[in-house]
Amino acid sequence: MELIPSIDLRGGRVVRLEQGDYARETVYEADPVRQAQRFAAAGVARIHVVDLDAARDGRGWPHEPVVRAIAKECPGVHVQVGGGMRTRERIERAFDAGVDRVVVGTAALEAPELVRAAIAAHPQRIVLGLDAKGGRVAVRGWREVSPLSPGEVLTRYDDLPVAAVLHTEIGRDGLQQGPDVAGTVELARSTRFPVIASGGVGRLEHLEELAQTRVIAAAIVGRALYSGAIDLEVALARLRSC
Repeated sequence: MELIPSIDLRGGRVVRLEQGDYARETVYEADPVRQAQRFAAAGVARIHVVDLDAARDGRGWPHEPVVRAIAKECPGVHVQVGGGMRTRERIERAFDAGVDRVVVGTAALEAPELVRAAIAAHPQRIVLGLDAKGGRVAVRGWREVSPLSPGEVLTRYDDLPVAAVLHTEIGRDGLQQGPDVAGTVELARSTRFPVIASGGVGRLEHLEELAQTRVIAAAIVGRALYSGAIDLEVALARLRSC
């Protein structure tokens, strides 16, 4: 199972939110590129970058220069970016910025034809971000909850070359109290796409629990790396032996 460190951007800095609440923010690093270089030096294969400002308003992409700089300064690492990727133009700009994969969330629910066209144009490079509150997909920076489950949204894309499905249980995100293993496993067993777990990882044992399911392709970790609860190099070594 792959470990993917997360860099969440707000106001030009690396932050973490609790349960997606913008009022519960902790700042961990003023220089996102420097943080990405630390992750790269530790030996990660991929970094997950989220523009929280773009996710919230959807109108602009304020951290485009930061994303470009991360992709440029970490040439040996695949960068996947999400947050506000709701138009074809924004998706194309992200690829032009040097990222390997683009995560679409709100658009996957609200503009399926746009996303289907993007997947067809970029096979194995679009990740469907299906973040859930109480089993229902949340959109627009997690501020709105739809009536659809992640599985119901996935049926729109079954016939396409989707790179992966990113599943976040928002109620656990940023709390480090453990991921939604059962829910993520259920989703992974219901789809042919690789599933990435996100939200709640707080200890090395949580990563081992996810890896031992043998059906989860990767896990995104944020706050636990910044707080020191998980040592990145130790975790990478442990997962290689699982």
